[in-house]
Parts: sequence; structure tokens; C-alpha cells
Amino acid sequence: MTQVSDLKKVTAVIDARGPRFGAAITTVVLAAALATNNPWFIVVQAIVFAIGAFKGPQFTPYAFIYKTFVQPRLKSEFEKEDVRPPQFAQSVGLLFALVAIAGATSGLDLLFSIAVAFALGAAFLNAAFNFCLGCEIYLLLLRAHAK
Repeated sequence: MTQVSDLKKVTAVIDARGPRFGAAITTVVLAAALATNNPWFIVVQAIVFAIGAFKGPQFTPYAFIYKTFVQPRLKSEFEKEDVRPPQFAQSVGLLFALVAIAGATSGLDLLFSIAVAFALGAAFLNAAFNFCLGCEIYLLLLRAHAK
């Protein structure tokens, strides 16, 4: 989970388990795209990333599934997380998805595979180990900007 404790103003908070659940679904979608070399999986995932990047990860279809079916069954109180790092991570995912789509549409299968593999690696890290690579990059950029 990503902690942002030194910020003066936190815009919105989300259940920290939600992005991890979304990362698990993303991992399955990206693995299917890589295994089948089917760009439609990436197009769908790019739409999800775009919603997460522009509106926030709490508005994605994966977040809806989490809030509707998973969260009510969890007994513990949710851990709050600043929405900005996961939103930035969605932007990074969108960038990789757009590169993959560009590779697929231009016939550059290797570019498609590399972009999907990088996004898949980041999604898997979050889903399996609760390590959000995009969130960590956001925090590094925030600290570098503060200096």
C-alpha cells in the first residue's frame, strides 16, 4: 500500500484493497492479451485505464465489481489510501496500453508484446505482492519535485 503522510491536503481517499483487486483482474486481461496476441483485450483494458487515469480508479468497472461484490463480504475496516498515486499508476498503464495498441495496429508484434509484458509485470506486482510500481514512481516524482 502507498502511504502519503507528508502531504498537506489529501484530495480523496479510497479503500486500499480496491486497486489491488483491480490489478488482479488487469493481470488476467493482460495475460490473455499476451497469450492470444489479441489487441481487443488491450483496447478494453485501455478504456479501463483511461477511466482510472482521468476520473480516478474508484470509478472503473473493476472498482464497481469490488464495491458491489467483494467489499461487502470483507469483515475488517478498510485501510484508506490517497487516490492520487493509484490514479497516476492508471495513467502509466494507459500509456503502455496505447503503445501496445500502436504496435498491434502498425504490425509491430514485438512492440505489442513488450508493452503488454511491462504492464502485465506491474499489474502482477500489485495483485500478488501489493507493490504498486506506478504508485512508487508517483511518490518518487513527488519527493523529487519537493526538493
